[in-house]
Amino acid sequence: MARAKVEQQQPATGMTLIVLVGLAIAFLLFMAFLNVVKSGNLLNETNLLFATLIFYSGAGALYLGFGVTGTESYVKAASLATWLGLIANTAAIAHRWYESGHAPFASVYEMLLSFVWTLAVLTLVAEKKYGVKVIGTVTMPVAIVGVVLMQLLRTEVHPLVPALQSTWLHVHVTLAMLAYAACALSFALAMMFLIQDNLKTETVLAVTSASTLAIYASVVLTRFEKWGGLSLVAWDPERKAEVFLSKGVRLFVTVPDLGWLMTLTLLVVAAPLVFYGLARWKNDQSFLTLANRAVFLSILLQVMTLIMFVVRAGDGRYPSLDADGLFPTTLAASPFILSGLVGGVFISLLYLLLLWRRPDLERLLPSADNLDRITYKTICLAFPLLTLMIASGAYWANQTWGSYWSWDPKETWAAITWLVYAGYLHMRITRGWRGRRAAYFAILGFAVVMFTFFGVTYLLPGLHAYA
Repeated sequence: MARAKVEQQQPATGMTLIVLVGLAIAFLLFMAFLNVVKSGNLLNETNLLFATLIFYSGAGALYLGFGVTGTESYVKAASLATWLGLIANTAAIAHRWYESGHAPFASVYEMLLSFVWTLAVLTLVAEKKYGVKVIGTVTMPVAIVGVVLMQLLRTEVHPLVPALQSTWLHVHVTLAMLAYAACALSFALAMMFLIQDNLKTETVLAVTSASTLAIYASVVLTRFEKWGGLSLVAWDPERKAEVFLSKGVRLFVTVPDLGWLMTLTLLVVAAPLVFYGLARWKNDQSFLTLANRAVFLSILLQVMTLIMFVVRAGDGRYPSLDADGLFPTTLAASPFILSGLVGGVFISLLYLLLLWRRPDLERLLPSADNLDRITYKTICLAFPLLTLMIASGAYWANQTWGSYWSWDPKETWAAITWLVYAGYLHMRITRGWRGRRAAYFAILGFAVVMFTFFGVTYLLPGLHAYA
């Protein structure tokens, strides 16, 4: 009798999050529709991307709910939301293609548009074909960050520069986006393998703390100004572009007190790593309890810092150390700082999920051997795509610039990416590497991919400055 009562209550419990997410999606779409009715322009790229963001966010919430509770109906609803987001994403790509007259591969914004689409497709494939139902807890937040980042990047359609007016553009960038999405999927699978392979939770704690520490350290060390301000790029709202003092020299403004807040957050996110080190040094597990409490405190402070950054940097006029007067800035001028702050919150929340629900996650995931095998298969897909990407790029470069290889920063880091994954396959095939060593290789490979995709573009300009 009691058992029957529990079975009767389960569907209601399983519908709770679905109803809440469904109502949130419906409300946001309705509010967006009201704004569209006023403007009279329904099917434009901005609206389609907004719909994509709504559906992917709903899918991310449902996948997370599945990871926490194991309720099967959540993952089914998450798949539906992912499909709807994919449809909106596809429509946005088609609209961009129609408006620009060429495939959406000519800028970071357009490549992100294609990357997010590919990542959503591979998420559904991994879920349906290989049964990794919890994969969306990692991949969908990455897709969400990608869509948010697109909202901040420049979206104007410009004629293709001469170097891009080639059919090889379509071939080269299509291969790149497919390869990068496959690398992202292998990263998520490798992370899940480590969970199933009984990687210690405190080790994940140390990595999480070190990652968030790196995010805030990079911001503070490069953007902290005297008297506690934070240096951000000035923005011209009329041209929707960064302000330059001279060729290649950006104008920076100083947002008061935001630097002190970033520094405080830096110290707090470092605390779990310090406690972890003390626990290892003194062999005292009580320090790990303090570390976990510090993680929770760091999440609260990270969220507050993120909100303050959005409010202060989102729309304001601030002084500059390099010119007189007040100059505006906006989130579009600092998209990667914003994505870093969001990423820090995301990985910290994932650690809490692991800390609180590890037995449930292990029950929901495929076996460690299966995850290791699927990661290998995914990299076996990514590696030939990377190879063909580099080969097609070299052929195209010879046609355009008269040389197959110029040691441009993007070319160099693409080669490094290829070597990392070649090393993975070599060590697995010839040395029989399996398990954690292979998983670490997959994680390292994705880190190199992200630097090649974003870091090189903004830190190491070269012949690929437009990409």
